Amino acid sequence: MTELARRTSPDLRATISQEELAALRTVLAGSALTPGEPGYDEACTIWNAMIDRRPGLVVRAATQADVVSAIHLARERDLVLSVRGGGHNIAGNALCQDGLMLDLSAMDQVTVDPETRTARVGPGATLAAFDAAAQEHGLATPLGINSTTGVAGLTLGGGFGWLTRKHGFTVDNLISADVVTAGGDRLTASAEENPDLFWAIRGGGGNFGVVTSFQFQLHPVGPEVLAGLVVHPYEDAPAVLRAWRDFAAAAGPDVSAWFVIRKAPPLPFLPEAVHGTNVLVLACFYAGSMADGEAELSPLRAIGTPIADVVGPHPYTGWQQVFDPLLTPGLRNYWKSHDFAEVTDDLLDVLVEYGARLPSPHTEIAFAQLGGAAAQVPADAMAAGRRDARYLVNLHTRWESPAEDEACILWARELHRDTADFSTGAVYVNFMPEDEADTEQVRAAYGDNFRRLVELKRKYDPTNLFRMNQNIPPTAPVS
Repeated sequence: MTELARRTSPDLRATISQEELAALRTVLAGSALTPGEPGYDEACTIWNAMIDRRPGLVVRAATQADVVSAIHLARERDLVLSVRGGGHNIAGNALCQDGLMLDLSAMDQVTVDPETRTARVGPGATLAAFDAAAQEHGLATPLGINSTTGVAGLTLGGGFGWLTRKHGFTVDNLISADVVTAGGDRLTASAEENPDLFWAIRGGGGNFGVVTSFQFQLHPVGPEVLAGLVVHPYEDAPAVLRAWRDFAAAAGPDVSAWFVIRKAPPLPFLPEAVHGTNVLVLACFYAGSMADGEAELSPLRAIGTPIADVVGPHPYTGWQQVFDPLLTPGLRNYWKSHDFAEVTDDLLDVLVEYGARLPSPHTEIAFAQLGGAAAQVPADAMAAGRRDARYLVNLHTRWESPAEDEACILWARELHRDTADFSTGAVYVNFMPEDEADTEQVRAAYGDNFRRLVELKRKYDPTNLFRMNQNIPPTAPVS
């Protein structure tokens, strides 16, 4: 069995005695849960309802020492070890079958130093908690767009959002991290200490250790920002998207202009007749002053004849949660993604064609704008390369019933296939579903950085203990 295929473990319940379990519990500041015990089901419930695995043991860590204890146990018993931060990863890598799940959700502290404009963030913190703490001081760092996402997984995969064009990827703002390695060593990773490990964790996912604390650079943002949605009828999509494309290509780094194709939810600012019909949504954000934003976003808002325009001043924390109602946990999700260096007419035509036949009311084509500050960092400066990507698409297929699985997954795979020729060939690792976990697709995601990642994997995790991720096997050929 290959390392990648090894998604199951010896059943820990059959290999650990009650005495050993009791001894483990005496050394943990947190807790250890087995199936059937209070808290176990909660710990094993993650965002993507398609993923159903049952760990033999859950260690809910409260301290770095708890993390060390869990790693030692997994290594000694040759168990599959999965790590849960926010439990939001599309591939469901927080959950393993029969092995040991290390749950970091209780390590959710966020401490902000407004003088140095830095934040110390625990691996269990969500984007909502981080944003709220930083905004008390009018500060923020680039994060994602769903506030229930975990900071840890987002960051380790690269991280992007509304502030990326102004301030880079999330990892571009990482100053240091405390890491527990596969050998149980406690290291600090930064530009000064263990710089090779620091290079690897900035985009290399959970392949190199368990991060128990992140330190981020913060930037003045808000507390009010100019942002909002402009909703267009779907029949206008071809013309509106070409105008959007021209606007986005010329926009400065303070502007982030995305589009979403979906069925209109029953939002109060939309006429009832529009609810449930296909619409094109332009979502825009301005990272500078309100007055400058009004001027810079006005050409985007002047495109076509929208059904609704609700662009205006919003609390930054509110805007960061604006898509939360569409991304609640408990539904079945399957994603496919591409990076693009440019947006051609042919690409837009394919997206509009598939958008006209969305397979479920919850499915959307989300097209994000990158570039700006993120493009100014050399591709080999850290594991998160992809600096030539100016746009990214998330084919976010989402539905309610297992009976819909086949149709929804097929739609996403066919659209992904039909847009591949327009892409750079790279992909954002946090958007890779479970069926993209093979080495060649991971290699493509990292491009020229893959060779160095394999070398560092051999140094920091030679037995591939940390393999429940978009895995970089230490045995992978690098030539």
